[in-house]
Amino acid sequence: MRRLLLAAAMLGTVSAAHAADMPDLPILRGGFTDGLSKSSVNWQGGYVGGQAGYGASDEHFNGSNKTMLDTLLDHNVIQQMDVANWNLGLGGQSTRSSGYGAFFGYNGQWDDVVLGLEVSYLHGSFGGTSQASKELVSGSALSDGFFHDVKVTSSAGISISDMATFRGRAAYAWGCFLPYVFGGFALGKADISRTVLVEDAVSATILGPFTRLQPLSATDTVHNHMIYGYTAGLGVDVNLVGGLFARAEWEYIRFTTNIDTSINTVRAGLGYKF
Repeated sequence: MRRLLLAAAMLGTVSAAHAADMPDLPILRGGFTDGLSKSSVNWQGGYVGGQAGYGASDEHFNGSNKTMLDTLLDHNVIQQMDVANWNLGLGGQSTRSSGYGAFFGYNGQWDDVVLGLEVSYLHGSFGGTSQASKELVSGSALSDGFFHDVKVTSSAGISISDMATFRGRAAYAWGCFLPYVFGGFALGKADISRTVLVEDAVSATILGPFTRLQPLSATDTVHNHMIYGYTAGLGVDVNLVGGLFARAEWEYIRFTTNIDTSINTVRAGLGYKF
């Protein structure tokens, strides 16, 4: 019995010495979760991906195409009805659309903090049109001796087919998740159109009948016009396996040139980090 106790004591001493020589593994020293609590996803490096989105665009059509209207009324008798000062404000318009595109960028990582630069591109058909009209019959005969029934229609529209945003990103690595916020500037390619139509009819009496005259019209259309503005938003990247990650994002873009246009989109994407 005495020999058995002596052998057990010697075996315990050897085991303790062997354990002291083992490397300092966090998963072994402390609780089990200590070795798993640190982020194991490396977001450092370049990446590329594709995306699809759906959103709404809100246009604010300032003005009433007054400059175009003034050119139509020069040397015309209907200017006596003060048509140039009619209230033809175009107001606002909201439409919804979808799009698809791509993104690429580069991340720098410091512990759990990730900072980066990114370019995001979306192709679709965002924009809208607005129209306003007014009709008035002169209360008395004008200088040509006739009563006039004048109707003016003013319209404007914008169609944005391509837009790209250049962003700075700030993110926090939390396990396999990378929530982030971003901001930057935006560029877009748009078709912009403005039209004015003046219709005039004359009669010898205020009650008619009125005879239609040749309408007057003016159109100003610009294709593939570059517009610019700014962007902001937030999202989250989720590491799936290896360098493959999924993305969900909301982005706000406002173009302030020509026609004031705001676009809100929600997007889903799939990317790969090299």
